[in-house]
Formats: sequence, structure tokens, C-alpha cells
Amino acid sequence: MMTRLLSATSALMLCAAAPASAETTLRVMSYNVWGGGANEAKGIEETVAVIRAAGADIVGMQETRLEPDPCTPTDCAATGPSVAPAIARALGWHVYDQTQQNGALWANAILSRYPIGPATPNDLGVPIDVNGTTVWLFNIHLDDEPYQPYQLLGIEYGPAPFITSEAEAIRFADQTRGPAMELLAQDMTAAEGAAAIFVTGDFNEPSGLDWTEAAVAAGQQPVAVNWPTTRRLTDAGFIDALRAMHPDPVAKPAFTWTPRYDEAAADDHPDRIDFVLARGAGLRVTDAAIVGEDGPRSDIVVMPWPSDHRAVVAEARF
Repeated sequence: MMTRLLSATSALMLCAAAPASAETTLRVMSYNVWGGGANEAKGIEETVAVIRAAGADIVGMQETRLEPDPCTPTDCAATGPSVAPAIARALGWHVYDQTQQNGALWANAILSRYPIGPATPNDLGVPIDVNGTTVWLFNIHLDDEPYQPYQLLGIEYGPAPFITSEAEAIRFADQTRGPAMELLAQDMTAAEGAAAIFVTGDFNEPSGLDWTEAAVAAGQQPVAVNWPTTRRLTDAGFIDALRAMHPDPVAKPAFTWTPRYDEAAADDHPDRIDFVLARGAGLRVTDAAIVGEDGPRSDIVVMPWPSDHRAVVAEARF
């Protein structure tokens, strides 16, 4: 009897000591690397330093190949080899180059400190084995022409007409990026039931969480627009990681486009077009930051800064 009582007591103590379920923490980054330095005849060292400074575990990378010369709004096919494998080797990480050609990709790659599984049919996502837990990363780079902020602001860029209203902006955005988002929706069916799903990318479209009436009143935006591309994901339960941590776009504009331009210039417009979005049962975002040059828009500063975009890094627990 005493042996049985001791065994039962020991089992209860072990159950009380063990957590109900293990929690996973990941730092996920979206980074348009602008050729990884090659557009300026540099090596990958500065790009590697950015990823290390961000403390990322997984990176959705865009523009891993060179821009052609000339690169026009209507004709700008990537050239040369991808820098992603070399960056992964420098980090000691796994890499998957997204080589398929479709409307949701422009020289993309996924880098991870954890093993990467086989890609989805449209090449947009991969499963990643994080210490026995499967998470999915989908990484996209959407079309920038026509670019609706320029259309609204009367900035010349390709043959698209100028527009004045939210309805016109949404219509052009749906026409420009809707087909690519359908490809993403098809691929994301593979991730059903995963512990966590992340979407990273250069969307080349802002967020309705930024183009608000308050942002218009502050002079940041010309008109309030509930932009459709990110809204498709937030309507499907995804969390916009940056806005989860910094909900006020006036206090925290979080511009990722572009550190190489004067924000007051009349022939461009600062905006947040790079995103990390996350979804999962019980998932919560615990940190989000803009990674960029030494200046007021960057939370994590890396100098010299090698890209024409700032990056976004987010931490999630699930």
C-alpha cells in the first residue's frame, strides 16, 4: 500500500511540474534586400549584418537578384543569380530560393535557422520544423505598377491614370494584386492546422491601418483608404504584427519605403509597404520593430544600411 501511495504521489508531482504545453518563440523578418548589395557592386556582408542585428530566426527575403538596367515600371525582370544561398551560408542557415515565375514573386527566398520542407505548388510557402513544431512561412513580392499612392498624389509612374478617391484606389489595387493573392490563398490551404502561419513580403501597397482619417488630418496621407491586400489577410484572422504593437499610425508611421529619399520630396511618398503578418491558435505578437538606417524611422539601427527598403522584424509566441 505504501509503495502504491508513493508512486501515485510522485506521478502527481511530475504532472504539476510539467507545463501543459511548450511555448515557442520566433522572430520573423521581412526584408527586401535590393540585390543584397550587388546593385551597388557590394558584397553580402552588410545584408548579413542586418539579419544578425534583427535577431531573426526566419527571413522572408525579396529582391535577391539584380534589377536590370534600365528597370522601368512596366519592364523590370530580375537578372543574375540569387544572393540568398551565400547569405544563408554566411549565417549557417537553411535556404529555399523561390524560383517559380508568377505574379506573387520577384526574386524571393526564405532563410531559416530551422530545417525547411518542400514548397507549395505556387512556390509561395514552405513548412519549417521548429524543434518538432511545424510552422509555415509564405513570402511574397507583389506588383508595383500601377502604384496607387502615386496615382492618388499625381506622381508619374508608368501609364496608369491619376485618381482621386478611395474607391478608385481599391479598384486599381484589386486589379493589380488580386490575382497574386488568389495564388497565395491556394497555397495557404497546405498550412491548415499549423501551429503558426506567417506571411512576409514587399506588398507594394500600403495598409488601411495606416491610411486612416487621423493620418489624413496629420498630413501623412492624401485620403483615407481601406487598402484591400492586407485586409484580405486580416479579415482571415492574421495579425499585422507592427500595428499590433504600435497601433497609432500618426505616432508611429513605420515607413519602410524608402530610406534613400527625402520624405518631403514631391516626386515620391513615404509609406509602410513591407509586412509581417501572423496567425495561429493562441498566437500573440510580443515585439515588432523597423530595422533601418540611423534616423528617426528605425527602431533597430544598422549602418551602413544596404537596401532601398527598411525591414520589419516581429516576435511571436504560440
